[in-house]
Amino acid sequence: SQVSSQPLGGGETGTFPMKIPQASRSVWPTGFAVRHDLKPGDLGSIVYLHGTVYAREYGFDPTFEAYVAGPLSEFVRSRTDRDRLWIAERGDRIVGCIAIVGTSEKEAQLRWFLVDPSARGLGLGKRLLDEAVAFCKLCGYKSVFLWTVSALRTAAQLYRSVGFEKVEEKPGKQWGVDVVEERYVLHLGGRGA
Repeated sequence: SQVSSQPLGGGETGTFPMKIPQASRSVWPTGFAVRHDLKPGDLGSIVYLHGTVYAREYGFDPTFEAYVAGPLSEFVRSRTDRDRLWIAERGDRIVGCIAIVGTSEKEAQLRWFLVDPSARGLGLGKRLLDEAVAFCKLCGYKSVFLWTVSALRTAAQLYRSVGFEKVEEKPGKQWGVDVVEERYVLHLGGRGA
């Protein structure tokens, strides 16, 4: 389905004036719908998707679900017009998500980026990432950062394809496994730049 001509802020509250960035007018991969409004069960589904996919693919234990659930619930309780969660669905099943969380007037964090294995390779991840970056520009953020782990090589390729640069590495034990956490930053023009 195509992204409709309705404002990107569908279902959200607030008064931040939203214009559809040019990237939002392109076509989503066939069979997917993307929304910003939250429905009952969405948070649980997002946490579940993260928990099961990362356990199966990387051996993460249940502490990873808590790592996702805590900040995600805080996001839902306190988000503003400069924060957004995209939920991708195929039919009535959540198959992907990504979020932008403002950390200051000038900086945002990209979080909870995941595409279900059944929906990979179809361009959904790239479109979600493009939407998130376009939203950051629209909001006037000067930079956006993210944390990932080195095992997520495909995601790192996507990040680099839109201009993110790796700026930090932290080896350690997280979520029951040895990981190398990586911080990426994308510098944007933003307001006053």
